[in-house]
Amino acid sequence: MFKKVLVANRGEIAVRILRACRELGLETVAVFSEADRNALHVRYADEAYLLGPAPSRESYLRMDKILDIAKRAGADAIHPGYGFLAEREDFAAKCAELKIAFIGPKPSSIAAMGDKAEARATVIKAGVPVVPGTEDVGNLTDDDLLGVAPTIGFPLLIKATAGGGGKGMREVRSLEEMPGLLRSARREAESAFGDGNVYLEKLVEGARHIEFQIMADSLGNVIHLGERECSIQRRHQKLVEEAPSPFLDDELREQMGNVAVKAAQAVDYINAGTIEFLVDKDRNFYFLEMNTRLQVEHPVTELVTGIDIVAEQLRIARGRPLSYAQEQVRFNGHAIECRVNAEDPFNNFIPSTGRITHSILPTGPGIRVDTGVYPGFEITPYYDPMIAKLIVWGETRAQAILRMRRALEEYRIVGVRTNIPFHQTLMDSHRFMGGQFDTRFVEERFSMEGASEQSDEQVEIAAILATLVAHKETERAAQIVRGNERDASNWKWVGRWERMHR
Repeated sequence: MFKKVLVANRGEIAVRILRACRELGLETVAVFSEADRNALHVRYADEAYLLGPAPSRESYLRMDKILDIAKRAGADAIHPGYGFLAEREDFAAKCAELKIAFIGPKPSSIAAMGDKAEARATVIKAGVPVVPGTEDVGNLTDDDLLGVAPTIGFPLLIKATAGGGGKGMREVRSLEEMPGLLRSARREAESAFGDGNVYLEKLVEGARHIEFQIMADSLGNVIHLGERECSIQRRHQKLVEEAPSPFLDDELREQMGNVAVKAAQAVDYINAGTIEFLVDKDRNFYFLEMNTRLQVEHPVTELVTGIDIVAEQLRIARGRPLSYAQEQVRFNGHAIECRVNAEDPFNNFIPSTGRITHSILPTGPGIRVDTGVYPGFEITPYYDPMIAKLIVWGETRAQAILRMRRALEEYRIVGVRTNIPFHQTLMDSHRFMGGQFDTRFVEERFSMEGASEQSDEQVEIAAILATLVAHKETERAAQIVRGNERDASNWKWVGRWERMHR
């Protein structure tokens, strides 16, 4: 039974895990790079240790340094969060070797499902439908992939075998452009996950991206906590998630949930994980991949089920049974999450770096903000641009959208540009409100033009107001304050008069 947890991550997810540990009375250890010396997770933990320079390969991806810190700090458990080392089989195995509890699945499960190509082969054996793609597992060379691509058919996707989140993913429309895209996908995958291997998958057009949250304990109990709709993406990077999906009915939900549980059981899975599906227009669904870790978007599931997923992860890692049976999981209302990124939506979403000089978080009923930044925090180019997750809950989807509009209006971040205007425009979109979208919606049928015009008007109004204020200040500075006729202030004159007449 562990008592001290090292969080091998940074940003909002590190703070989220530290909070869960604190609620359960567990001691905490943070690690940080030189760029994160003043980060919120460093301040929030009981102890914090420097990993090294800012690049992730020299800090958050250095498992030797992290394990050394765990031993020095006396931490008997490690939570990897998401990204970085979260889906590294060798890291989980090394923890087991050192008698440190890894808060996540077993190394064998990560090997089977964390490697996306291996996962496809595993679920095919279990009878789960998959998107057509490379069926061979192992390190396929560029020549291997170029040879098999025409048999799968274009368009297709190059995907990193070691991770998700859109990293190391490229869309390919023809064989001619494929060599260059393979090289860039491998470079990005190597940088993000320390593994440059990739595989191919047929691009299903007009599809929805829907995932199921899985929880499994060491006693063989496996349940699902319902689905999350993740179709609002840009370049395969999720931007908005919601639960439940407006596309599923009860029958399809139950069918997909059962398949998700079956896929997890196929690899003897333990702890939290996510089974991702593509659902086409005819409601046929295909296994996409399994993420053997905590997901960025887990809060929307927490809000509709009332289950603290991170706390359940800690319970399971301590050898305890799941707190809930499948029939005890209840879904209440609707939740939406917007990822607030430091990027400019009016300039092709280029990352925005700098110091956050001012921040006002939205509050009120049904609103939650998970963040790892504060006024004075420096946004650097070294890591993911996400600075906060804004999550709202409503009794219905319509109420949740209205609440999200209000929360986005209240949210103020000064010092860097954010994608909040994108989310505001999306919440006003009739197609989004009607639930009529797919994974290509943002890139093909969504526009920021209306928001741009509104922004220009606001800049003009701000300029006029600034000019008026400057003019008034100039006039005030030009006023000459003259002394009165008595050559003494009226206050002094009244004081003298009172003393004379006592």
